[in-house]
Amino acid sequence: MEKFKRHLKEYLEYLTDIRKYSLHTVKAYRQDIQQLADFMGKEILDADRDRIRDFISSVFLASRNKSTVARKVYVLRAFYTYLVNRGILNSNPMEAISVPRLDKKLPRILTETEIGTFLDRLPQTTFLEIRNKALFEFLYATGLRISELTALRKSDVNLDRRILRTLGKGKKERLVPFTRTAGQYLEKYLQTARARFPSAGDFIFLNHRGGPITERSVERILQREYRRLMDSGRRVFPHLFRHSFATHLLQRGANLRVIQELLGHSNLSTTEKYTSLNYTDLLKTYQRFHPRA
Repeated sequence: MEKFKRHLKEYLEYLTDIRKYSLHTVKAYRQDIQQLADFMGKEILDADRDRIRDFISSVFLASRNKSTVARKVYVLRAFYTYLVNRGILNSNPMEAISVPRLDKKLPRILTETEIGTFLDRLPQTTFLEIRNKALFEFLYATGLRISELTALRKSDVNLDRRILRTLGKGKKERLVPFTRTAGQYLEKYLQTARARFPSAGDFIFLNHRGGPITERSVERILQREYRRLMDSGRRVFPHLFRHSFATHLLQRGANLRVIQELLGHSNLSTTEKYTSLNYTDLLKTYQRFHPRA
């Protein structure tokens, strides 16, 4: 297994340094590849298609989840392709193994009324309440990924022009505008609550100790506050704001290419899922109001 461990280490370094994958993604790749190695019980560089098919079958029987199987097939195919390209293997044993067809799922969203009501009900008395108000207003105003929001620094935001700079997936930089309302709440937070920590560094959103707030903390706070303020047991999460941001823009007539740029999607096809969501909305309205529907 020593050869495998060396090649795996080099591959993970390639994903980190060359492909610029996040630490979370690289960790997931390592786990998936290691799972195959554990299943094989031998040097997986010698794996054949039949044994890999046995592994994929075992994953499906254990999880009954097509998405899990598809992810592992994709990861293993990429790993073996890397080994072939480096001349370590002569052929890719994953070539004849297909990805299971996934059911197309539309992203969940909150309605404009639901998000508006939640944001309007957020209190603004304590340091943490002022921070939460600015954070969630900003999350909906920009459609940022939660990782992008928590990484924001004061030097990234121009309050006068109401625009920010962020690094998305693959370290791709983009400019994102934000609303006047979000800018006002952010300015209030920076001048009052955030000012309590003058030596905290450049990160904008801080925790109660003055350190950068984590993605997990934002998710936990959002779920707690939504349940409390909306009297709802619905599970909400930061990415739901991103889905809602895109869908609401599309419903109000925004160009799909503009939404793609705002979200930082490399491919338009990734953004087009919101078209499907909007069409579903349109169909429901048609069926409800057309006299002969």
